[in-house]
Amino acid sequence: MIHASLQAIVDPAHRAVERTPLTGEEAGPRPDDLRVEALWKTAPWFAGLSLICAVVIAWTIRGTAPPLAIAIWLSAVAGLNWGSLRVRQRVANYPLERIGRSSLWSIADAAVHAAIWASLPAWTFGTQPVEAQAVIAATMATLIAGAFLIALAPVAASLWSAVLAGALIFGASSSAGGHLPALILLTLAYLGVVLAGCLTIERLLWRAMDMAARERARREAITLLLKEYEDQGAGWLWQIDAFGLFTYVSPRIAGLVGRAPAQMLGLPIGAVLGGNPRLSAAMAARESFANLELQVSTPGGPRWVSVSGNPIIGPGGSFHGFRGVGADVTETHRSQERLTRMASNDMLTGLPNRQGMRAILADAVDAAVRDERATAVMFLDLDGFKPVNDRFGHPIGDAVLRGVAQRLSAAVGDRGVVGRVGGDEFALVLRDGQSRSEAEVMAQTLITAVAAPFPFEKGEVRIGLSVGCAYAPDDGNSVEELLLKADLALYEAKSRGRGTFRPFRPEMQQAAERRAGLEHDLRQALRLGQLLLHYQPVLSAGSYEIRGFEALLRWHHPDRGPIAPAVFLPIAEETGIIDDIGAWVLRTACRDAASWPEPLFVSVNVSSRQLIMGAFVGGVGDALAAARLAPDRLQLEIPEQVFLDGADEALDVLRRLRATGLRLALDNFGIGHAALGHVATELFDTLKIDGRFLRDALSESGTTAMVHAIVSVAGSFRMSVVAERIEAEEELVSIEELGCSHFQGYLAAPPMSFTDTEALLRAYPVPVGAAG
Repeated sequence: MIHASLQAIVDPAHRAVERTPLTGEEAGPRPDDLRVEALWKTAPWFAGLSLICAVVIAWTIRGTAPPLAIAIWLSAVAGLNWGSLRVRQRVANYPLERIGRSSLWSIADAAVHAAIWASLPAWTFGTQPVEAQAVIAATMATLIAGAFLIALAPVAASLWSAVLAGALIFGASSSAGGHLPALILLTLAYLGVVLAGCLTIERLLWRAMDMAARERARREAITLLLKEYEDQGAGWLWQIDAFGLFTYVSPRIAGLVGRAPAQMLGLPIGAVLGGNPRLSAAMAARESFANLELQVSTPGGPRWVSVSGNPIIGPGGSFHGFRGVGADVTETHRSQERLTRMASNDMLTGLPNRQGMRAILADAVDAAVRDERATAVMFLDLDGFKPVNDRFGHPIGDAVLRGVAQRLSAAVGDRGVVGRVGGDEFALVLRDGQSRSEAEVMAQTLITAVAAPFPFEKGEVRIGLSVGCAYAPDDGNSVEELLLKADLALYEAKSRGRGTFRPFRPEMQQAAERRAGLEHDLRQALRLGQLLLHYQPVLSAGSYEIRGFEALLRWHHPDRGPIAPAVFLPIAEETGIIDDIGAWVLRTACRDAASWPEPLFVSVNVSSRQLIMGAFVGGVGDALAAARLAPDRLQLEIPEQVFLDGADEALDVLRRLRATGLRLALDNFGIGHAALGHVATELFDTLKIDGRFLRDALSESGTTAMVHAIVSVAGSFRMSVVAERIEAEEELVSIEELGCSHFQGYLAAPPMSFTDTEALLRAYPVPVGAAG
């Protein structure tokens, strides 16, 4: 009975914590409330103990005490217990501020109850036989232990025990004789143990109730926060039982899926929020999970929710389900999708960008390896696009790029994916590359599509397209390998001219490795002084007198021997080494020319890349100053390619150079794309016509007339015309008839070292004023 009574005291505190709802505004009990509730719940046990003990006493003294006294006494005890129960029921409903008075009542009740109950046993104790006295003593000791039931009122428990113990000693004093001191000592020790136990129980229970109240307050604070979280629209709450069925659902999520909260109770969480392996695994393992995104079907279409949850574990480790929070993250998810598309798509054309194409290519390569079905990867590079921006501005350039993207996408259709991977570079992943001939046909279709003019308000733009191609898995089964080989094929296509297609071949990689080796060696050659300048004389066509020399770069590799300029100069251009080499050539040529007799000039070839370097004009001035060479004794040979690559910027540099007093020559006229309009810029002093073009003129009358026209236009601008690569006497006669004023080539002299030029000049002195 004592154990059951104590459990009744503890249970309210535990239940106050365990039954905390997910949401609600109900205030939890305070420790004083719990004390009153516990005293009220133990009152029936206390009354029962009192009545049972009273009946035992009455039965024990029935023959030795007046029946009327026993009846009155029993009625008083029963009435007192009944009254106490009624009063305690009323006290249980008192507001908190009246608890103090209820505690005083408990003390008074305990004192009066103990005095009334002990009155008859104390009065009749001495008149009873020894056996009855033993029963009375044992009964009163039992009742003294009943103080444990009111331990939460320690003063009341103390009074109760003390009154009963005093009554027992008083009653036994008349018959104990010499054993009275021992009886008193034993009774006081027993009383002390009971009171110590009561105080201990009171402290422990008070501490437990206080902790329970604090925990309840903490949970209520969390509950209020969660309710505020839900009411403000930040998210919603949910709870499921151990079987995965909803036991609580916020109206917000219920409204999202188009149901009432009551309709969702008892439904499996997977049926409402959709199946997800991660959710199922977390619930099966009874582990917490956070920010798990699920796609939910709603009347308004699919939406995304983020769900977090924690397992509900009971005091004994029992599993009761999950509770957690959720939020509608559809807009966030869509924003992330937009950001992902932006990160993998080109903003100008709408096509996949480099990152997007790498992902597409990775999937295609995996499929090609898995299905043993070839996939073609093409690199597409626009020919002649850079001048579009320079001449017409970036808005027109952007419009052209969008037009190219549209034409490429239309030509490819659903057979592949086109992407823009750079400024004027595109890529194509052709899913079915089994037939290489079909892939080549596709490439030619793309070349033709891009070659058509792009009209705009003030004219039209014409560009070309070069295509390089590699095949997976034949040429490689990794993204990096295929991109490298497609790029090598594109390099080969660009080197072959505009509008060409080249598939990858193993020798291309070998050539690339050779180029890489040559690049390294070329940097070393410049540092170690392995580069040399040779000079080829420029002669007057009539008098055959030396007018100057053209500086020609030579490289004698220590292991490979002589390497032709046509081999290493393109590498120098591509890698940017040409800037350092060009500066060295200028300084060396000016220094050597300074030792030649005046007015001989030195002609130095300049690349289009050098012309657009900001420091080039200053570098020319420094080379002239260091050699103390007059500006009019330096001639720069300008390639006609400059009119295709950044013409406006290059022409500005040419005007600044021309203003310094040096000479400018337009080189290799006739073999490229230069037109007579470039001759009529009044920038050039000299026009150099390629020997192959001249040889064609000797066999075709139309070409001969063209050369006459060129020479005539040059003459009108007081330009000298130099015929290059003259190797035979009849060619020399022909160029004189065509009107060329100067020539150079193996007919006059091959390129020679600087020392040989000095020997040549000693043998053929330069006439005064011969530099015209």
